[in-house]
Formats: sequence, structure tokens, C-alpha cells
Amino acid sequence: MITLICCVATIGGFLFGFDSGVINGTVTGLQQAFHSDTAGTGFNVASMLLGCAAGAFFAGRLADLWGRKTLLLIAAVLFVVSAWGSGIATGSPEFVFYRILGGLAVGAASVMSPAYISEIAPAALRGRLTTINQIAIIFGLFAAFVSNYWLAQAAGSAVNDWWLGYTAWRWMFWIEIAPAMLFFCTLLLIPESPRYLVLSRQTEKARAVLSKLYGKAAAAGKLESIRQSTVSNRRPRLSDLLESNGGGVGKVRKIVWVGIGLATFQQLVGINVVFYYGAVLWQAVGFSEADALLINIISGGVSIAACLITMTLIDRIGRKPLLLAGSIGMAVTLGLVAFAFAGATVDANGKLHLSQSMGLLALIAANVYVFFFNGSWGPAMWTLLGEMFPNQIRGSGLAVSGLSQWVANFGITMTFPIMLTGIGLAGAYGIYTLFALLSIVFVVYLVQETKGLELEEIRG
Repeated sequence: MITLICCVATIGGFLFGFDSGVINGTVTGLQQAFHSDTAGTGFNVASMLLGCAAGAFFAGRLADLWGRKTLLLIAAVLFVVSAWGSGIATGSPEFVFYRILGGLAVGAASVMSPAYISEIAPAALRGRLTTINQIAIIFGLFAAFVSNYWLAQAAGSAVNDWWLGYTAWRWMFWIEIAPAMLFFCTLLLIPESPRYLVLSRQTEKARAVLSKLYGKAAAAGKLESIRQSTVSNRRPRLSDLLESNGGGVGKVRKIVWVGIGLATFQQLVGINVVFYYGAVLWQAVGFSEADALLINIISGGVSIAACLITMTLIDRIGRKPLLLAGSIGMAVTLGLVAFAFAGATVDANGKLHLSQSMGLLALIAANVYVFFFNGSWGPAMWTLLGEMFPNQIRGSGLAVSGLSQWVANFGITMTFPIMLTGIGLAGAYGIYTLFALLSIVFVVYLVQETKGLELEEIRG
């Protein structure tokens, strides 16, 4: 039953991935429909991330007030509204408004789905069940890429009219309405997090949920351990992230900085450039639109395979070894991508061209990089964020870390088109390589292992 409940929560991850990836195939359509320049297109693509930052921050805080399940239900409604509105938008301001609404949903789902799973799952299965959420994110991306490819093929191009006289790129957004409705309906069937119920002093409801999840015999012991791990006389608050200092307020707790670092490094290695701009990137080095969209599908398949492998390993070898291996692998493969793009030539029209050997190197290295990311930092970062904070500060810690993750995501996404025309692909990927190298040092010296620990054993 725990697995089924967690699978419902992972539909939020699927929508997170779908909403993030669907923009990939619509960039050309947006440029033509809204007559936007490079900076305008970058903002149309990145605008959702502003909502993501706000959604992640406020969801983490509001979840301590209203509950994890309630926030996921609100996110489901926002997914539906955003998908519909993004497709009917007639100009950039309207489109940006609906994408920001979608961003609020994505931001909320990004922190609440893994947090909910972590608070429901037993320690022995927590890593694997949280990794299912990352698989759902990647499957959502994969589904968006397949959907975009199929619609573009059916219409002849993303900018051509398709069903009912609407252009294909608009339908790319509307496809999302179906899984968003499924998410809302299934959320009504699952229980609230027992740890939230204890934090909000709903002890009997928490006991009932724990009895259903673990049996009556184990429920009493779990309930008592949860109560002992919280400050029972008040609700969680942001000031809990600060160390107490002789009765006063001290500096930010080290565990909070580690959470911020994990969330930020996950984006600074440039993964979402591949997901958001994959079609544009591959067309920039000579691939056709159809081939570029097909490459995205291959990358999505590679991502799913990596997550499936990670799901079998994360509760055996731990989170930290996976992060370390991923950082090393990403540094090497990003360096190879930068090297391949350094040999590109520019024709009279400003279009990049790679030699056959360098094009093959870039394609293979980019997909191996995607494999390393989704075999490590993709699932392990969200797993750690969902379990590394003590019960009393989990919502607040996730709020601050989630905000940092999406601000970094916005910065990387917004700057890529500018770097593409400024320092070029080689320069951009050189910067991402540097951050991958720095992440190795961060993991070695600052990240602590949480494998096998009950959430109540984690003191931060």
C-alpha cells in the first residue's frame, strides 16, 4: 500500500518533468507566434522558473501549515490551468503569466512529492521509493519529447496547423491536461503525511495513518519517536533554520547550507540546458528539426535507464557514493562536449557546423553526461533533500533549498541563449564543466550519508 501511495505522489514528478520538457519543442513556434528576439525567447522559456522558485519556497512553508497533501492538490489544479492557458496564449505577456502558474505547480511538486514520499516510506525502502519520483520526472520529460515529436511529425512541423485548426505547438501544452486531472483525482484517495499530522498536533489522525501504513503494533512506537523528534509545543517556523545561541538567534545551520549547495550544484552543471534547449542545441550544429527531437527522445530513454539502475543501488551503496561518481562522470563528459564544440565552424548565416567525428563525439558525450546525471544527482539530490533535515525543519529546509534550486535553474536557462551567441557552445559547456569539478569537492567534504536512517534519527 505504501508503494501505491508513493506512486500517486510521483505523478507530481511526472508533471514536473512534462511541464519542464514540453517547452523544448515549442521554442520555434513561440518565436514565430510572438515575434520574439533571442532575449525574449529566453525569457519565455525561463519564465516558468520564476514561478518554480516561488512555488518551491512557499510550498515548503505552507506545507507546514496546511499539509503535504493539500499543497499537492493545489499544484494539480495549477498544472491544469497552466497547460490550458499556455496553449491559448496570443502574446508573450499572457503566455508568461500561465507559464508562471505552471511554475508554481512545478516548484511545489518538486519539493513536496519527494518530501511526502520520504515521510511515508520506511527507511529500508525510502531511497528506492524516492528514486521512483525521479524516474517519473524523467518519464515526464520523455513523454513530453515523444509527444512533441509525434505532434510535429503529424503536422509536418511544430509551427503548422494540426487538429481543429490550432498549431501543433499549442497542442503540445494541452496534452498535459490529462495527467494533471489524473493527479488531482488520485490525490483525493491517499492519506496525509503522519509526520505533518504530528507537527500540527493531530495525534489521533497520525496514529490512524501509521496503523494503516505499518500496522497497529508498530504505530505506537513510530508515533512516539516522531513526537520526540519535534518541538511539540509549537509549529515549525523559518527561524528554526538558525542555530540557537545562548537563548538568542545564531547563524544559519550548516545543514541548511549543505541543502542549498546540493540544490544549486544540481543546476549549475547545466542539465536543464539539454532538456529545455535540446532541440535548438542540436539544430545549431546541423541536425534537422526531426532529428533534433528524436535525439531528445533518445536522451529521455537514457535518463530512464540510469534512474532504474540507481533505484537498485541507492539503498545499497548510499547517496554520497552515487553523487561522487556522478560528479566525476559529468566533469569528464562535459569536458568532452566542450572540446567537440570548440571545433565547430560558423557559416555565412551564423549557423554552427561540426565535423562528422566531432558531431558523433558531442552526441555520445552529451548522452553519457545525461546518464551520469540521472544516475546520481538527479535522484540522489531530491532523496537527500527529502530526508536530510530533521522533522522540525524539513518544510523550512526544503523551502530554502527548493528556492535556491529554481533560482539557479532560472539563471542557467536564461543565460544559455546569451552564451550561445556570445562565448559559444564550447564556452558554455566549459563553464558547466567547472561547476561539475567543484561539485566533487563539495560532495567529498560536506555531504553526509543518510542511508538506512529513520527520519527521527536525523538531527541535522
